[in-house]
Amino acid sequence: MKDVRVAVVILNWNGLNFLQQFLPNVVEHSSAHAEVIVADNASTDSSLEWVNENFPNVKTLSNLENAGYAGGYNWALKLVDADYYILLNSDVEVTQDWIPPIINMMQEDFSIAACQPKILKYGDSQYFEYAGAAGGYIDKFGYPFCRGRIFQHVEKDEGQYDDIADLFWATGATLFVRAKVFHELGGFDADFFAHMEEIDLCWRMKNAGYRIMYNGFSKVFHVGGGTLSAESPQKTYLNMRNNIIMLYKNLPSDKIFFVFVVRLVLDGIAAIKFLFDGGFRNFYAVARAHCSFYRRLKSSKAKRRKIKHNDVNQIYRGNIVFDYFLRKKRYFSDLSTKRF
Repeated sequence: MKDVRVAVVILNWNGLNFLQQFLPNVVEHSSAHAEVIVADNASTDSSLEWVNENFPNVKTLSNLENAGYAGGYNWALKLVDADYYILLNSDVEVTQDWIPPIINMMQEDFSIAACQPKILKYGDSQYFEYAGAAGGYIDKFGYPFCRGRIFQHVEKDEGQYDDIADLFWATGATLFVRAKVFHELGGFDADFFAHMEEIDLCWRMKNAGYRIMYNGFSKVFHVGGGTLSAESPQKTYLNMRNNIIMLYKNLPSDKIFFVFVVRLVLDGIAAIKFLFDGGFRNFYAVARAHCSFYRRLKSSKAKRRKIKHNDVNQIYRGNIVFDYFLRKKRYFSDLSTKRF
């Protein structure tokens, strides 16, 4: 890591409790390898005052508005001078020497644009954490899943992912990213606000010819669900809207029509299931997501024109919805490697 500038950037929004719990740990295990920065998204809970008082050596940045994950990081990273950024959620506990394995790997291979460590569940570290686990993929219809987590089934960590692997996407909870590539590609899509922005960025990186990697020799522990709960209609809305926009932006032209026809059917089934389960607000969120996509179609077309589309790898050529719910495939190892 000699002569490499690394910055750990924690984007905060009213996360005083998480900062009090986890920032001391981040500073302890990161300061020898990186600058630690807290970028605040217009919090109202005295987060920055606490950081400045208790950790004067931690640099703080203050945004005048809550620009979400995507816009917040775009704003903050323009102000950070480094070769590598580590985008770290405020609810993550890191471990000793968690930074060098990944930075050294990225320094040895400049085709790697982004990477993530092993993500374990904070408080129950025998299991992987939902929002990243051992690295992410999508199926041919855009549904994301992970090594170690398919839909709601989370695997126990038994060393099966103590390796290095190519991914389709790396989690935004602990995202190592090459600064030069991040800025070349325009950073995150700020219109996403939150959710799916890291998958969209990784897809654009892969379209540009870069690799996304997982390094299981670095690990962290993530609380998860710190902003919106899994049952939140707003989370349903953002995930579905952003996923559809991401597909439209990044898919090769010859795949768009078929994928969108199938997604319309599958999303309709999901909406009906929400309704029968008593989740009218989630049912409405699905409808809102599709309406919002069509309202944003003009701007999405403009973004699509800037992307050189390729038939990229690490996309699962099956249907993970069918495999999980009908064929009862619960583990990543159940999926055929020939279909990636």
